[in-house]
Amino acid sequence: MKRLFFIFCVCSAGIGYGQSADSLVLDLPTALEIALSENPTVKVADLEIQRVDYVRRETVGNHLPSLSASGQYTFNLIQQEMSKGLSLGADMSASAVGDLSVPLFVPAVYATLRMNKTQKLLAVEQARASRIDLTNAVKKAFYQVLLAENTLEVLRRSEKTIGQTVEDTRGMYSAGLASEYDYLTAEVQLSNLQPNLIAAENAIVTTVQMLKMYLSIPEDVPVKLVGSLVDFEGEVYELPELSADVSENSEVRQLELQGELTQRQIRLANAARLPAIEGYGQIIATGQDKTIDFGSLMTGQGSGVINKWWWQHPATAGFRMSVPLFSGFKNTSKVKQLRNSVSQLVLQADYLRDSKRVEVVNSINAIATARATMFAVQKTVGQADKAYTIARTRFEAGAGTMLEVNQAELALTQARLNHSQAIYDYLAAKADYDKITGLNADGGYISPSSKIDVN
Repeated sequence: MKRLFFIFCVCSAGIGYGQSADSLVLDLPTALEIALSENPTVKVADLEIQRVDYVRRETVGNHLPSLSASGQYTFNLIQQEMSKGLSLGADMSASAVGDLSVPLFVPAVYATLRMNKTQKLLAVEQARASRIDLTNAVKKAFYQVLLAENTLEVLRRSEKTIGQTVEDTRGMYSAGLASEYDYLTAEVQLSNLQPNLIAAENAIVTTVQMLKMYLSIPEDVPVKLVGSLVDFEGEVYELPELSADVSENSEVRQLELQGELTQRQIRLANAARLPAIEGYGQIIATGQDKTIDFGSLMTGQGSGVINKWWWQHPATAGFRMSVPLFSGFKNTSKVKQLRNSVSQLVLQADYLRDSKRVEVVNSINAIATARATMFAVQKTVGQADKAYTIARTRFEAGAGTMLEVNQAELALTQARLNHSQAIYDYLAAKADYDKITGLNADGGYISPSSKIDVN
């Protein structure tokens, strides 16, 4: 319900952009907000944190006093008898038992609590990793939709320009001012553009569906993105200082926490060798409906049995200590296994840290390359536009050929596409850099949901 209400509000906001009431208008911050609250992978990660917290509470329960009670009511169908028909048993008996156990010194519980804390830190880091991965995926999907839309827009502009060239060439050919070759060349160029237009339209559909999947938006809900790739061009000029620090990389931190968790498991295994002390107490209430009267039994007067309930209330209390003496070297072997695992995790963490440093350097280089490419292509677009205007004017004046016009138009279209691609390459490379370093858009580190208690 919360999700549907949120989508309704966003749709209502989209009406201001000229969209219909059933259209979902998204900008990048809104898309990220929806994804981080509705995507199943994020929800599963948050539930895992809750599960680990319940495990910790279960461990805490092992250090609290335990109290139990039991009761029994018995009918003696056949009683034991002595000579002269004397029966020693009662027809009915009842008992109630109360047991109290208070842990006083339990090293294994203390070690388990510390291990549970590390387990929760690991679960929180895994939740953070899911948010980092999802943020990267949503950003790149959002940029891909904008790139596909921009590509379609450039191709449609090219289609309109070539269509006008075809009409002008047809008129010139009818007037004898252009050759049939020029007219056919213009029509062929227009026809060759159609497959690219279809591919661009299909690309929009595919990328939008992928974005909807990340945002958990139903397929039948139409989506319209706010802005274009050009709106993100300012980010290229405002490039912040980039660092190759990977200390906040989630994969590295998870391996470090796994190593810490294994160390906690070693301490737990060693704690199993220590004695445990607990206090205990027990109270019993037991009774039966017949009581032996030894006085009358000895004198021979009467049956020796009194028909009334007789109750007893014994109670005990004390301390109990359990000392592990020998367990077949199981703990020793377990500790050696865990130490071996720690050594493996240290090597894996070192190797992964080096690998991530290489990745972050590659992403920085990709950012620099895309940035330089965009600056170069910006100048190329202006030059290609001017060259097309010159070629068109020369052809209309009879001093140029249709081949020159076609080449100039093709160069202009390619320059515009290259400009959009350069912006996308920069944004995608920056998103990958943020993923590797664990950064979000405002330069801070991505953290788990604020609703999660990490303590």
